[in-house]
Amino acid sequence: MTDKARPLTLSDFDFDLPPERIALHPASPRDSARLLYVPAFPSEIGDGFGDFRVADLPKLLREGDVLVSNDTKVIPAQLEGKRGEARVEVTLIEDSRDGSRVRWWAFAKPGKKLKVGDTVTFGAGFSALVVEKKPEGEILFDFGSDPAAFAQGLAQHGSMPLPPYIRKSRAVGKGDDADYQTIFARHAGAVAAPTAGLHFTPDLLAALDKLGVEQHRVTLHVGAGTFLPVKVENIAEHKMHAEYGEVSERTAEAINAAKRAGRRIVAVGTTSLRLLESAAQDGRLLPFQGSTDIFITPGYQFQIVDMLMTNFHLPKSTLFMLVSAFAGRARMRAAYNHAIENGYRFFSYGDASLLERAS
Repeated sequence: MTDKARPLTLSDFDFDLPPERIALHPASPRDSARLLYVPAFPSEIGDGFGDFRVADLPKLLREGDVLVSNDTKVIPAQLEGKRGEARVEVTLIEDSRDGSRVRWWAFAKPGKKLKVGDTVTFGAGFSALVVEKKPEGEILFDFGSDPAAFAQGLAQHGSMPLPPYIRKSRAVGKGDDADYQTIFARHAGAVAAPTAGLHFTPDLLAALDKLGVEQHRVTLHVGAGTFLPVKVENIAEHKMHAEYGEVSERTAEAINAAKRAGRRIVAVGTTSLRLLESAAQDGRLLPFQGSTDIFITPGYQFQIVDMLMTNFHLPKSTLFMLVSAFAGRARMRAAYNHAIENGYRFFSYGDASLLERAS
């Protein structure tokens, strides 16, 4: 039975990944990371895949291509505090400002013991009040009415919100402050890095400029929901966490002009792609300012993006579903098998792939 003849389930996006393929540290320099080229037509090169380095990206793009990257900036969203004498770990996941109040939804450990009205203290002059709890476990914290004091408190007491699998394997170090931030980072608000952007360096951007690749930025504040597992076998029942994004009128006009001219739109990362597709209407990109919970699975009709640069993702993840929708499920299974067999490094600090859209 083909994909079109039956609904796809979570098991359709599972694969075996040896633990040693999971990267705990980034490549250095950033653009020395490996890059797997996955063309739409396998017969174009050898066995259908091209093994490169990220620094080789100018060899795979061409003059007139439009590179769109996410300029969100990761905040130090990992906090350790106390409720009385009890230790509490808090991970901020979504900005929920209410008028003048600085409020964030967060995960907390031990979250079940926290009650509405409790205060968690993270340091001198930096604390938060529990104002709401969801049945799913998310907790709304109120940090007061001074955004500057909140930002200062985070900078002083917070740490980079590395993915859970990294935090379980090693300590978060000072080097992660820079390693987990992209060269594009401008607008603070993300609690996870747009990891494809981690591979870029000033030299690589200069080489792309020299080639004649046009570059634009969009902003999508990546949420911690990117790490949450899909818990339902029927993927149509999965609910994505909403994330705030912006596409400027100038960027929308430039991308529409490029598409009219037949030039390729290359998204750096699934976050850029999700925002561009969220802002699309009838094949055109519209200015956008708001939240998106777009969930892209096989069968989705892409309107804007022609190529996607992205890291290698978790089995059964919404991101592996997205790349399967973009380049074809069988094609991506073959690409991931090639990557595993040839020693590519997976996940946030891992290597990258460059995908051409299947149709």
